[in-house]
Amino acid sequence: MKTKFSGILTLLLAFVVQLSFAQGKTISGTISDGDNLPLPGVNVVVKDTSNGTTTDFDGNYSISAKTGDVLVFSYVGNTVEKTVGAESNISFTMLENQLEEVVITALGIKRKKDEITTVYQEVKTEELVKANNPSVVNSLSGKVSGLTITENSNGVSGGTRIVLRGNRSISGNNQALVVIDGAISTTGILNALDPNQIETVNVIKGAAGSALYGSQGSNGVIVVTTKTTTKGEKMTIQVNSSLDFETVAFVPEKQTRYGQGWDLGNGFENVIYENGGWGPEFDGQVVPVGLPQADGTFITSPYESRGADHMKEFFQTGLTKQNSISVSSGGADGYITLGARNVKTEFVVKDDKRKRNTFTLRAGKTAGNWTAGGNVVYTNTTVERHNGDLYTQLLQSATNIPIQSFENSGNEGHWNAYYTNPYWNLQNQRNKQENNNISLQGDLGYKVNDNISFKLLSNARVFEGNSLSFQNAYDEPQNIVSDTGANRSLISNFSFQNFRQSTYYTDFFVNLDYDLTEDVTFGANIGLNNQYFKNSSTTVGGQDLTVPGIYTAGNLNNGVDDAFSGDTRASSATISAFANLDFGYKDFLFVTVTGRNDWSSRLAKSKQSFFYPSVSASFLPTKAFEGMKSDVLNYMKLTAAYVKVGNAGGVGTYAIQQFVNTAGGFPFGGQNSFVVDQTITDPLINPEFLTTFEVGANLGMFKDRLTIDASYSSFTGTDQITSVAASAASGISRATVNVAETTGTAFELDLGIKVIKTDDIQWNVNVGYSTTNNEVTKVTDQADQVSLGGFTGYAEVFAIKGEAFPVIQTNYYERDPQGRVLIDPTSGNPIEASGLKIAGRTTPRHTVNLNTAFNYKNWSLQATMDYRTGHVFYSDTKSNLTWSGHAVETAQGGRGQFIFPNSAIETSPGVFEANTSVPSAGPNAGAYINFFGLYRGVGENHVLDATAFKVRELSLSYDLNKDYLKNTFISGLRISATARNPFVVLPAENRGYNDPESGFTTGNAQGITTQAGNYPPTRTFGLGLNLTF
Repeated sequence: MKTKFSGILTLLLAFVVQLSFAQGKTISGTISDGDNLPLPGVNVVVKDTSNGTTTDFDGNYSISAKTGDVLVFSYVGNTVEKTVGAESNISFTMLENQLEEVVITALGIKRKKDEITTVYQEVKTEELVKANNPSVVNSLSGKVSGLTITENSNGVSGGTRIVLRGNRSISGNNQALVVIDGAISTTGILNALDPNQIETVNVIKGAAGSALYGSQGSNGVIVVTTKTTTKGEKMTIQVNSSLDFETVAFVPEKQTRYGQGWDLGNGFENVIYENGGWGPEFDGQVVPVGLPQADGTFITSPYESRGADHMKEFFQTGLTKQNSISVSSGGADGYITLGARNVKTEFVVKDDKRKRNTFTLRAGKTAGNWTAGGNVVYTNTTVERHNGDLYTQLLQSATNIPIQSFENSGNEGHWNAYYTNPYWNLQNQRNKQENNNISLQGDLGYKVNDNISFKLLSNARVFEGNSLSFQNAYDEPQNIVSDTGANRSLISNFSFQNFRQSTYYTDFFVNLDYDLTEDVTFGANIGLNNQYFKNSSTTVGGQDLTVPGIYTAGNLNNGVDDAFSGDTRASSATISAFANLDFGYKDFLFVTVTGRNDWSSRLAKSKQSFFYPSVSASFLPTKAFEGMKSDVLNYMKLTAAYVKVGNAGGVGTYAIQQFVNTAGGFPFGGQNSFVVDQTITDPLINPEFLTTFEVGANLGMFKDRLTIDASYSSFTGTDQITSVAASAASGISRATVNVAETTGTAFELDLGIKVIKTDDIQWNVNVGYSTTNNEVTKVTDQADQVSLGGFTGYAEVFAIKGEAFPVIQTNYYERDPQGRVLIDPTSGNPIEASGLKIAGRTTPRHTVNLNTAFNYKNWSLQATMDYRTGHVFYSDTKSNLTWSGHAVETAQGGRGQFIFPNSAIETSPGVFEANTSVPSAGPNAGAYINFFGLYRGVGENHVLDATAFKVRELSLSYDLNKDYLKNTFISGLRISATARNPFVVLPAENRGYNDPESGFTTGNAQGITTQAGNYPPTRTFGLGLNLTF
């Protein structure tokens, strides 16, 4: 009986053990990197199931699995498999050679970093989102060496310019190309994306990496990859919310010694309706200010300065609210991500606001050998803003003006009689816009076998919208005209525009991947590309509304006005064939050869086809030479590239066709007449070509505790497409031809230092340096310079043979051989020379950027800053403060005649002596004011050093310990405090006149800042909350 019982017990025990092995259990562990530090973000999935998780900040994970299951651990393209046994803890170190980084390159091709043969720099999502910047483009500032971002306005509808390694083309596009998930896109769509949904931004600096994008990628490529979930994770919900407060950082410094007034024949008088600051010295007495109010009384205020920055009181504290949500799920055979984002901005200018709603969908599916994916981005943006010259009106205010007191005074009761009231401008000069932007992208792939696959990628972008701009009428009261001689009357007008821009982009290519021998690998991407562009716009408008506030064509007293109306329609296409061939020898030598041929409809048939090749290579000595790799030098990679890229982008649609325009005075009497356009393009114009040579080096030392990345590149631009003035005898004004040539060099150096790396503390510092030296070697056969834009005769941006590109030229004073300004001995005024002279280059010669991150347990402190120098800019703001007596220079040392600094008198032809006896700006108030009127008109007086040090981003964040969230439905919680542009340091001569990075255009005429349509720089402080479920 005992034996029988023992047998039954044995069978029962075996059954229980078998049952326990068949049931699931919890497997946990810690994953660390090669330095034995925790590795967050490792995907852990039970093989052939959708059951998965990821390691947390401390490298810990927990997952349910059965004995015999295989756990797949994957991180940045590398995988490790572990079989579940009797143990419940699986912890290990992912070795260095298992953590080879995968980078998304041209055409969405994934490559290990060793195989990449061009210079690039990656920005991870953590760096993009650290300061909660609503603009992805602006969040790149200071993070990538060689990258320059400028804005033509910091308001709610400003434009952005992105340039890598300086300007290469005189008239063509110099901006970097934006690519999102493999398809060509725009900065507008990029800025609409939620930065939290972006996985990486790969900035391809070298032309070798962009050769497959053709002419559009000749200036570098910003490759954006959005997040997907394909590792078997459960559904994840992420909610992000932030609140930012925006204030004016600085305004132009004004003189604080003299108040409102002018000289009306009795010296410096307190003329209460003047815009100038030519009044007497402040005495603190209460005086009337401005024109009489509606009830006949005057606003009064002490005759004393309210501060050099008194203009700030006009601006409010702006507010930006960001809210976004994303839902993602996926497994080994498919994924889906949904996102919604709302950004509301109330700018520092009252009633200037923007509202943007973005909806995104990205999904993919794998079924056997087929893969399919899609990406939809829809954005609706509404903008309402002031549309006049508000900033100019504000500048014309002496520092004793109580600006806010005139908020409800209208123009009739303004603080001066010569400019309109900026508060009136806010309500009566407006622009309202609504834009809809949709990007539809799909891809279909088929894998024939392990060596051959096909892919079709297609993208359609449609950007459409409308814009209403209007100005209400103002009739100057006769008493103001009689008393002041001023008349600010304005005629009402409006214009309404509908526009639509469509771009259709398709790639079809075959991918080949072969091991030719044990040591030699071969890969290829061979395909076709088609791009089609179409745009149209219709504008209707005119002057003199019958009924105020009704902005329709039928409400115009004189009907539709051609000056406010018009329509355009255009379309063009480019077809391309390309090939990318990759060769690898063992694991240390990689060679890439590309070729592309474009056929552009913008060119004549005989010129439509043009071919351009490239070859590049990377070599890893630390893998090639046994024993070279050590604890000191653990990694070395050398790259070299030669690239030739063609570009027909400088030729406008239909530009080679002969145009005719409506003749002046027509239509008339039911008849029309046309004249030949005086601006032409050579009908046999060629594309311009850019040839680049580049070398680079990447070093990893002390187990990558120190990394060094350096690159040097040079380029030559030939057949540059340039618009030049034509001979008067030709009967045309300008001609666009192939004539100019450019050359240049660029150098970048990046140091990455892991200062501290322990379990609790990590401190990383990244320092970057870049310099460019681009030059024009030829303009035309007849001329050595061409203007790109600016203030004609005063300050213009030029391309000049033998000079840096671009440069500013201004009118200037005559000087003696010692550089002293020559003074007219009769008038005492400096003598203006004839023509223009070079004032300096307009792009930074040297840029240093610093990024640092300090982490202590769950706390993180990060900062981004940069320093730019070696360039100048022209300040129109300084110019306009000068003639009206508001500039500091007009009050230094009192207001009386003086000896012009560093001046000389020509005593006889060619003989000069220091000026010690001929005063300028005298002998009376009128002469003093007249002197600064002349001073204003000489451009060299307003060219300033563009050096700037900026702290661009500061952030402090805390990730709540996951142990506190175990019994909740929240898997992650982060709070943050952020600051953007909190500190700016400018040279003393730039008294807050302008941010040197601003400009009047996003084109090539960089270096001119204007007051018109611009606003002062701002800084932002905010709070953020990130939740993951």
